[in-house]
Amino acid sequence: MDIKIQKTSRRAPSVDTAQLFKSVNDLKNFDLSKDELTFARREIKLKRKIIEVNRFKQKLVLVHLDHSGTKNQQYEATRRQGYSALTYFNKSKSRRLVISSSEEKEFTLAFAEGLLLGNYQFLKYKKDADEKENRLEEIDIYSKEVSANDIETLSIVTEAVYNTRDFVNEPLSALNAVKFSEEVKKLGDACGAKVEVFNKKKIESLRMGGLLAVNKGSIDPPTFTIFEWKPKDKVNKKPIILVGKGVMYDTGGLSLKPTNYMDTMKCDMAGGAAVAGALYAIAKAKLPVHVIGMIPATDNRPDGNAYVPGDVITMLDGTTVEVLNTDAEGRMILADALSYAKNYDPELVIDIATLTGSAAAALGENAIVGMCAKSEKEFHTLQKSGMRVNERIIEFPFWDEYKDMLKSTIADLKNIGGAYAGAITAGKFLEHFTDYPYIHLDIAGPAFIKKRDSYRVVGGTGIGVRLFFEFIRSKAGV
Repeated sequence: MDIKIQKTSRRAPSVDTAQLFKSVNDLKNFDLSKDELTFARREIKLKRKIIEVNRFKQKLVLVHLDHSGTKNQQYEATRRQGYSALTYFNKSKSRRLVISSSEEKEFTLAFAEGLLLGNYQFLKYKKDADEKENRLEEIDIYSKEVSANDIETLSIVTEAVYNTRDFVNEPLSALNAVKFSEEVKKLGDACGAKVEVFNKKKIESLRMGGLLAVNKGSIDPPTFTIFEWKPKDKVNKKPIILVGKGVMYDTGGLSLKPTNYMDTMKCDMAGGAAVAGALYAIAKAKLPVHVIGMIPATDNRPDGNAYVPGDVITMLDGTTVEVLNTDAEGRMILADALSYAKNYDPELVIDIATLTGSAAAALGENAIVGMCAKSEKEFHTLQKSGMRVNERIIEFPFWDEYKDMLKSTIADLKNIGGAYAGAITAGKFLEHFTDYPYIHLDIAGPAFIKKRDSYRVVGGTGIGVRLFFEFIRSKAGV
């Protein structure tokens, strides 16, 4: 992340500044001239929330915070104001700015978070340097309420989201399963966590039939990456496991997708990327919780030896699966990971995946589809974390009637349920491979967007990282 964030003990009158305030009366506490004060008050009467004051040596942006709605709604409105303020500083190509605030730290941090997340750019393949819209290099936070530790945590989580977005935005030509596992290993080394990568030979020895079946059409081998953070002061006796789908590119296999549905399928590993980013943030922040990330990874291609509709695959746990659609590949590789998670006797397992078009059709880009088994209390805690960071989870029913739709005449299961309730039947398929408290998250809608939505940039959004970090932080009680 090419931006420095730090606490400062003084205002710098010559540095571009975002000044946060809650009421008109607060304006008298700022160093405003009579004309500037008159102008600001007039803008407030016109319901303007961002007020730009141009000075000879400084750009000053006054930010009138929105304190309507619930606390979570206020925090989200403030994040969006952070991004809105960023656009003003981008116009003047600011390289350094001060965020000055006497507000509660949650609002100051939310504003800084929205600004930082909106500042992300993926320019690796841009030749022209002028394409760099955001030029910020340093942000100083002037606030008695915000501590240096608060800023360090914000920096860590932002960096993790940036890393996750980078992974999702990389094309397959630069990031196949093997390369992805190598990059995850680098993250583990950087944050002091343990990362182990199973190669194809190891995966074959474990008989991960689902992962191997999907990989049959690829010339690149699969990987299975285990990212573990186990601090000495952990508060949990049994680990929490996060499982992320790592389909590096999805053509649909022999059940080939139409071209316009395939264009963005480099993002089909967004769940795996989110797990990698979240584990990095959790470990680097040294949260006292034992957490394990698992990422099964491969691409899904229609090569001459690819698995085909009608095949029967024997999974890691011995379950036989009749394949009726090779484009339902994510559940095949996740099922083996969920079976493998049993070896750890986990407290809770959460999987996250760009799994179904049905989830995207149901909720669009604004929410995550969620389901749970044996974990209602944990699910509601996770939902609260999602509301806090605006990565909201909508619970779908997880009734056993939906599992009946997966019955096969020749195998234990079939890998699709039919034309209806596709997001739910995909979750029920995965539940079959669990015997522990389990939560399933489908991020097919919000993982990758084609039009900027405030601080959610075009392309990979990094969804899941902030959600998991907030959830684990709540488990740690910090």
